[in-house]
Amino acid sequence: MHQVVFRILGPLDVRVDGRPVPLSGARQRTILSMLLLSPNRVVSVDALADAVWLGRPPTTFVNQIAICVSALRKTFKAAVGQDDLIVTVHPGYLLATGEHRIDAVEFEELVAHARETMRRRRAVEAVELLDEALGLWRGPAMEGVVGGRVAAEAARLGELRLAVYEEYAGLRLDLGRHRELVGELTSFIRENGLREQARAQLMLAQYRSGRRAEALETYREARRLFVDELGIEPGPMLRKLHDAVLADDSWLTAPPPAPPPSAPLEEPAEEPVPGPAAEVVVAPAIPAQLPADVAAFTGRISELAALDRMLAERSDSSVLPVGLITGIGGVGKTALARHWAHRVAGRFPDGQLFADLRGYDDSEEPLTPNAVLDRFLRALGVPAEEIPADQVERADRFRSELGGRRVLVVLDNARSYEQIRWLLPGSGRHCVLVSSRGPVEGLAGDHDFLHLPLGVLDQGEAAELVTRVVGGERLSADPESVRELGALCDGLPLALRIAAARLAGKPHWTVRQLVARLKDQHRRLDELGEGSRGVRAGFRLSYRGLPADVARMYRLLGLLNLPDFSVWMGAALLDVDPLDAEDLIEQLVDAQLLEVLAERGSGQVRYRFQDLLRLFAAECALTEETPQARADAQRRVFGGLLFLAEEAHRRIYGGDFTVVHGPGPRYRLPEELVGALTEDPMAWFEQERASIVSSVDQAAENGESALAWDLTMTSVTLFQNRNYPQEWRQCAERALAAARTAGDALGEAAMLHSLSTLEIVQSRWEEAGARLGPARRLFADRGERRGVALVQRNLALYARNRGDLAAAREEGYRSLAGFREVGDHYAEAHVLGILARIELEYGELRNGLELTEQAIAVNLRLGSTRGEAQSTVRLAEVLVSQGEGKRAEEASRRALELVRAAGDQRGEAHSLRCLGEALWRQDRPAEAVGVLREALASADRVSDRFLAARVSTLLACVTGLTGDRVAAAGLLAAAARQFEELGAPVWLERVAGLDREVRGAGALDSERLRALLEAVP
Repeated sequence: MHQVVFRILGPLDVRVDGRPVPLSGARQRTILSMLLLSPNRVVSVDALADAVWLGRPPTTFVNQIAICVSALRKTFKAAVGQDDLIVTVHPGYLLATGEHRIDAVEFEELVAHARETMRRRRAVEAVELLDEALGLWRGPAMEGVVGGRVAAEAARLGELRLAVYEEYAGLRLDLGRHRELVGELTSFIRENGLREQARAQLMLAQYRSGRRAEALETYREARRLFVDELGIEPGPMLRKLHDAVLADDSWLTAPPPAPPPSAPLEEPAEEPVPGPAAEVVVAPAIPAQLPADVAAFTGRISELAALDRMLAERSDSSVLPVGLITGIGGVGKTALARHWAHRVAGRFPDGQLFADLRGYDDSEEPLTPNAVLDRFLRALGVPAEEIPADQVERADRFRSELGGRRVLVVLDNARSYEQIRWLLPGSGRHCVLVSSRGPVEGLAGDHDFLHLPLGVLDQGEAAELVTRVVGGERLSADPESVRELGALCDGLPLALRIAAARLAGKPHWTVRQLVARLKDQHRRLDELGEGSRGVRAGFRLSYRGLPADVARMYRLLGLLNLPDFSVWMGAALLDVDPLDAEDLIEQLVDAQLLEVLAERGSGQVRYRFQDLLRLFAAECALTEETPQARADAQRRVFGGLLFLAEEAHRRIYGGDFTVVHGPGPRYRLPEELVGALTEDPMAWFEQERASIVSSVDQAAENGESALAWDLTMTSVTLFQNRNYPQEWRQCAERALAAARTAGDALGEAAMLHSLSTLEIVQSRWEEAGARLGPARRLFADRGERRGVALVQRNLALYARNRGDLAAAREEGYRSLAGFREVGDHYAEAHVLGILARIELEYGELRNGLELTEQAIAVNLRLGSTRGEAQSTVRLAEVLVSQGEGKRAEEASRRALELVRAAGDQRGEAHSLRCLGEALWRQDRPAEAVGVLREALASADRVSDRFLAARVSTLLACVTGLTGDRVAAAGLLAAAARQFEELGAPVWLERVAGLDREVRGAGALDSERLRALLEAVP
């Protein structure tokens, strides 16, 4: 029987036994295509006619379709000797394929088979099936055939082809075939530029091929295309991949390449064919020295893949491949080395050599190269009497014995290059894997070298390790505690295994019980102790090998309870030059006792501890440093932080303004370093935020009251501008308690003032009032004029909120006099703005304008951006009150520009409020509504309830004028509740008047609403 192959994955083509069958006429090709799209199913005459004549068939279409079908039958009769391929079945025709093939059907069957194979985790076979399926395509489906139904089906098949190709590419990526994909995917996206999946695959293939820059360019090219053609950004998949490439995320690393399924992993060695008189040959010894694989081995996907690639890319003529795994004790270096060695042992048919070199051992000296060579030579079958005594000769004999063999050498726990250089084979047929706690200098020059610094396990891997040791059922009830257990163990495999073993040995314990024990920092290392194999013992082996000055840097750093730190902090601890401190810290990094963090914003390098390592360092400091030495070291760091905070504060405010300082000791840093650190002062504050909070807490705990409260007051620059009320309160209350304990009246006054400012910011007026009286009294008793003026400024704000404008005015002018007396120009400008607002509420517009202009002039002299923004907002308020909407809008937009540039979120909310009011004044209600809604959102973000209520009041007025009285009434009701809770009677009365107006029957009048809004009780 003849074999007919119908091909529609490309131009329509019919072949019989490999020979083409000619088809005449476009109509015949369209009809045949329609029948091929529905094999063994009836296609109606109407559908055929619709395809042939594109929806406009002639009246004779039935006869013409019959004529075309008859011609097709004759063609197949001549070619195949079969006249029943096309059968007439009401209401049309059917193509009976029988044993004949249609490539589109084969394509979809192969794809389905491949997907089922993938589900059975047979990836290599699935790739072959998809390769065969895609090989059926010769171009666009049914190219050259017209017809609506044909076009639609061709589009479906084309889309399926693209999707299958992406599956195919993804599988090959998973199998480590990224290098062959780069060119192929480049061509693919040149024709299909909007396929995000393929773009992502190309980026991944480029990255895994060592072409990181090209991967980033692929993303940039995609972004330009998407923005220019579609007006949209790339999707989350591409954006996430772009960020991961920038960060060199570990999950990007390629998996091990899979060998072709048809070929063995290694070609079997040829067996010699003995001749007639061949002598009996004794087979060489095949050592198998690998210790057992590690139970419950978890994670390390990228590291295993990197080791696999090192092995896959070698050749017998290449230089020796050497892998080096480094990391702190307990991180799992030996486990990874043993696990990988077992994975690839089959690649080394002539044996595996293993030696624990005892480079870091608590009880025994490191093994000498000579001793290891003796063991290796014996394992390779060299008789004892033939092993040379001289180390050089032994090394030569070792390399000679390896000769044409293929051997894996694992050197665990190495101390130095000198210890291992004699143990390295001389041929690329072999592979060496070394583990060490520190970098082994000397390996990179003469070998195909791979360095794998080993970090801790991530959250998921840590949970998986504990689960494998303990058992899943017991842990599934409390996944949060399992996650917390992993965090308390720092993701350190040794600590996790010890913790898991404790749980396994105490089946009556819950995970939560062990977590509670580990949370006590004073006993955590005890809980994770296992004699000489515990976490503390492992750390001690690394610590005892440090030079004396490096060891001292390590233990003093452990005294700082900080999330991360800069080099200057190490310099302060030891009171040494920052460059010398950097050298010591970098040695700790090399020893895997510290981690490096690159601060992307400032370019400054920062460092951090794993928490367990910090606890061990602190233990060492407690036993090896005197109490005085510990206190002095910490005091220098806190003093350095205060010194830098003062400098950043001065740069922001244009001088040492708005703060009261104490006698706490400053630690001066080199001028050039200070300039580099505080070049962007707000960024410095932001970067050190966590350090400031922790240092205030530690200084207070250590009885360093003056340092604690001074650092808190100076850092209000950060807490207020960037809206960190929780940190502000925590620091101020901690420093206040320390000041009271120490009998530090100045510190107590400063923190009462600081907390009163925070209460005002958060509209907690009663709490603010309770702190202001004692603060003023304490400052006055100490003769601290600036402190008194600061409190008087807050009293003016407090009185104004209570509706006592006379008292507010009096306190404000007293405050102004005090600031002018002490030369605090920034605070002078600030209180001028407050007084301008009070004068406006009194109805004294001229006074308000004059005070505002004075404030702006002072800020311009100071060059204070923040002060200029505040004064400009005040100016806009005055201009609004005078009916000058256009000038008020200009002032508001200038203020908005300034505060956004400075990252001042609270200032942004105020500027938007004023801009909305200026737009209302110009009868632009629609624009005003949009701006005021933005202002309300900004006020909510900074949790300023008083400002939010004011904005809601304004928004209600403008909304009412647009005709929506119901919405306006709702906004006023919400504002009234806020003002009542905040104790603001003036504003509560104003809202009541506005509410009556909005709910009245008459038409709303803009000027009437403004008058009610600005009414003075």
